[in-house]
Amino acid sequence: MGGAGCGKSTLCLTFNGLIPHFIRGRLEGEVRVKGQSVSTSSVAELARIVGLLFQDFEAQLFSTSAELEIAFGPENYNVTRTDIIRRVDEYLRLLELAELRHRAPTSLSGGQQQRLAIASILALEPDIVVMDEPTTDLDSAGRDHLIRLAAEIRRTGRTVVIVEHDPESLTTADSITLIKDGTVAASGSAPDILTDVSLLTSCNIRPPQLADLFYRLDIPDCPLTVSDCLGVLRRHHPRLASRVTAPARAPGPASVALLNVSYKYPDADSASIHDFSLTIYEGEFVAIAGENGSGKTTVAKLLSGLLHPDTGDATLRGTSIRSLPRHIVAGQIGYVFQNPDHQIFCATVEEEVSFSARRFGIPREELAPRVTQSLRTVGLQGYEERDPFGLTKGERQRVAVASVLVLRPEIIVLDEPTTGLDYRQHSGMMSMLRRLNQSGHTVIIVTHSMSTLAEYADRTVVLHEGDILIDGPTRDVLVREDLLAHASLRPPPVVQLSNMLGAGIVSVAEMAAVFNPGASAAHHT
Repeated sequence: MGGAGCGKSTLCLTFNGLIPHFIRGRLEGEVRVKGQSVSTSSVAELARIVGLLFQDFEAQLFSTSAELEIAFGPENYNVTRTDIIRRVDEYLRLLELAELRHRAPTSLSGGQQQRLAIASILALEPDIVVMDEPTTDLDSAGRDHLIRLAAEIRRTGRTVVIVEHDPESLTTADSITLIKDGTVAASGSAPDILTDVSLLTSCNIRPPQLADLFYRLDIPDCPLTVSDCLGVLRRHHPRLASRVTAPARAPGPASVALLNVSYKYPDADSASIHDFSLTIYEGEFVAIAGENGSGKTTVAKLLSGLLHPDTGDATLRGTSIRSLPRHIVAGQIGYVFQNPDHQIFCATVEEEVSFSARRFGIPREELAPRVTQSLRTVGLQGYEERDPFGLTKGERQRVAVASVLVLRPEIIVLDEPTTGLDYRQHSGMMSMLRRLNQSGHTVIIVTHSMSTLAEYADRTVVLHEGDILIDGPTRDVLVREDLLAHASLRPPPVVQLSNMLGAGIVSVAEMAAVFNPGASAAHHT
């Protein structure tokens, strides 16, 4: 674990020889894998021992179907046809992709693509499995499944190395190593590392919510499970100070809406969504959540006019989006892709941010102030001459947001805006979106991060199999743990604790204030 740019991915690339054999640089010291020196072993030799899932898992997918993707690696090692078939069937099943075996990888959702990339690595059956942020696009159930799968692999005598930003996923790890500025900052057992809030934050790592809560309340020896925490809290704070409530916001006029919409991708067997209706109102901060493949990105693109429905209609302030000129829609609705590299292509940040405004004919005297304001809003002033592809993913994400903001859209749609961001980047991104919302923008985010939507979204729409399962104020949605489970979602730990107490709490700061009104909500930042 560690913040962005600390060296986690670089370390992973040394395990199978991509460093130093393919990626240029100077390697000092020695890396040994099962006694073999990486410097004197070929990548082909090391790939039999080490399977590596890239942080950018899409870069590993290139076949025309899911089953061919999984078969590719074993085929290259001359595995027998019988064993290849066995491996394809087994790993499609293990990663819950059996029904998608004939689908093209490009037609799958982000989470399904991530699971497919993992399956293709596991099908090589290497002694060491290295996964660089393997849960970024997975729903709660998928994340839990992957961690259980890692434990099963370990029980077969193989080694599993995972790079991960989410501390709640790592409570069963044998050991955790923290990296800071390219060096090992600490290493130890999961309980020791994950309950040391000061250490974690000094390494730019978000502490587990329960550890953060105990830290704020000055309670020692934090348990790692919700049920254990409940008993400890009751001993230290026998009663709650109050129940948290939030005043209901009166909805403004309808902003964008989907009216009885259906949409089917060209190579899909069935419609992604069918007879689907959803209205977003002006000034809302809405989160769209749901299991992998539930239709979240499809809904976001239909709301943005990037896709047009097969049946039904998508409207912008009551007017069919299909009937509006493209530049009018783009000027009113800004869309930020899940992968910022899908919309960044210019040589400098300034060129990137100003590109759409120049295309739309914004006068030169107005263009420079707009670019400056957009970069200031996302915290990238001074980056104008930087190469976007030389920036961190979090910075590239903010460049993409700035390139949307320069047109001053009233509505901003972001698909997984916090994917792959470290603690500070995540906080910076979401604080920026909150400021934009408070200044009058309608904000819609697609997210798998339940803690993110709990803390920032006023309204949450939960999708399940292409339909709306729950829609309402976020506090009310998070109480429905039974329904959330149907969508492979689980409330964050502090909300689970709140639900046991009937407290209506959505964040660590709120929980700390409720248990101890004198505790500062800013005790830990």
